[in-house]
Amino acid sequence: MEKEKLIKSSETIGGGGLESSLTQLIHDHNLTTIKTREQADKAKKEALKGAIRVSDLLVETVNGGVQETYVNQKRIENEIRALTASTIRFTKQTDQWLSDSHSINSSLKEIGDFENWMRTMDYDCKIINAAIRNIYKP
Repeated sequence: MEKEKLIKSSETIGGGGLESSLTQLIHDHNLTTIKTREQADKAKKEALKGAIRVSDLLVETVNGGVQETYVNQKRIENEIRALTASTIRFTKQTDQWLSDSHSINSSLKEIGDFENWMRTMDYDCKIINAAIRNIYKP
């Protein structure tokens, strides 16, 4: 808009010495400034588009890594749950085996105690038998 006004005003400026030359210089300077500003705005917009694209690419890259990490985390959590369940099952089985082992040990002790009791009873019976024979000996 400003550019069009300056172009129109430059058409109306006629020749006329130093004043018109200075006016023409100012006018040219204003046109150059406007062109430079437009180029700077265009470059700024292009730089902004490029920065947005780079930012989007970086976000996609980071999100891709985050998504992969999330999937791995869920997979690890599922494995932990499975291993925890297996560990609990094995712990119960081991406790059952220990209980059975203690039962067997107790039974073996009882058998050993019974054998010992039987030997003692056998010995006592032999002593009693010998005592009774000594009493009835003719």
